[in-house]
Amino acid sequence: MCAAFRVAVALTRVLYHAAAGSVLGVARVLFAAANERCLRCVNQAALGRSVTGTFCGDLLVGAMAHSWRVLMQGLTSLMFLCARADEYVRPPPSPLVLTAHDKPAAHPQQVHISTVGSNNMRISWVTDDRKAPSVVEYGKSRGNYTVSTTGDHATYRYFFYKSGAIHHVTIGPLAPSTTYHYRCGKAGDEFTLKTPPASLPIELVVIGDLGQTGWTASTLSHIGGADYDMLLLPGDLSYADTQQPLWDSFGRLVQPLASARPWMVTEGNHEVEALPVVGFAPFVAYNARWRMPHEESGSASNLYYSFDMAGGAAHVVMLGSYTEFEQGSEQYAWLERDLAGVDRRKTPWLLVLLHAPWYNTNQAHQGEGEAMRAAMETLLYEARVDVVFSGHVHAYERFTRIYDNEADSRGPMFITIGDGGNREGLALKCSSR
Repeated sequence: MCAAFRVAVALTRVLYHAAAGSVLGVARVLFAAANERCLRCVNQAALGRSVTGTFCGDLLVGAMAHSWRVLMQGLTSLMFLCARADEYVRPPPSPLVLTAHDKPAAHPQQVHISTVGSNNMRISWVTDDRKAPSVVEYGKSRGNYTVSTTGDHATYRYFFYKSGAIHHVTIGPLAPSTTYHYRCGKAGDEFTLKTPPASLPIELVVIGDLGQTGWTASTLSHIGGADYDMLLLPGDLSYADTQQPLWDSFGRLVQPLASARPWMVTEGNHEVEALPVVGFAPFVAYNARWRMPHEESGSASNLYYSFDMAGGAAHVVMLGSYTEFEQGSEQYAWLERDLAGVDRRKTPWLLVLLHAPWYNTNQAHQGEGEAMRAAMETLLYEARVDVVFSGHVHAYERFTRIYDNEADSRGPMFITIGDGGNREGLALKCSSR
């Protein structure tokens, strides 16, 4: 009797889990279908095309798509809050500026560049044609490409979304302070980039929490009118928040600037996109799309790395607020090695960027960077870091030189920036000291 009862209980459990799994599977399909339809409608509207063929129909469908997007943003924020109750997540601002793509499938889009080593550049772009070649042709005069370099490409999946081919090609060696013209994939437009200088001074733009709103477009226009050498972004890029086509829209929005000057980025909380219930690992889209020179700096992760500027006169460390950082972690060991290798007699500037600030007065995000500060601040202090930039709080704050919550003339200066959609960025010029 007892054995029969145990068998019945076990069978009930199996049937329960099977039913729950089936319900979850159906829910996944329905969610993906609704999300895909919503984003398709939004994309058609961005192209100025009718979705239904009638004004009233477009108005109704547009309202429904907008309502769905707001609902998904709210549910995503709730998921992150439930998964990590210590982390406040600000939902993406509205209205969005969606940049559509209406060119051939092999036409390169979302082009952006980053520095690799002392005299190389990585060119990254996306094509809807997943068989398009990963080739960059370049030269010093328009239309005259004297060098051709081949790289690699890959795709990723998220629910039923499958990315286009994401291409990465490293070109060089390149001369400093030099203008190059290049073409990706032997198709599409010609782009122009300027390499950073080999010595000081160097001009930087630092901006965080960028997004893709009307204010973002205004900010990018403001940056585009400036003369600078490199852009640094400490996290929160697209605010896709699991809606993968928004990564594509963001890439197209920033392309005019990101294809012309190096964009060096690190991750923020909106890049995580982990959904534990359905098994999506964190940072899948970010790591696939925004490949940074982590291997060249001895880092095992794309979430933290370092690089030199101005011929080694400035060293920049990009830290990961959302990966392990405690003493004994890979990031901690890497940072210890990286800072130990900096000769301050040859490198007068030492800059650090991370997303969640260690010092800030914003109550909504108060204390979120405290664990990382307690673990790593001594390393930065002993290395005599000059400035630590962070984002996340959507406000500009500048603190005096500080260490362990006390004013200290030997400690770094801490500056929070953020909400690039509201022109809260910073221009920085590193000169001889």
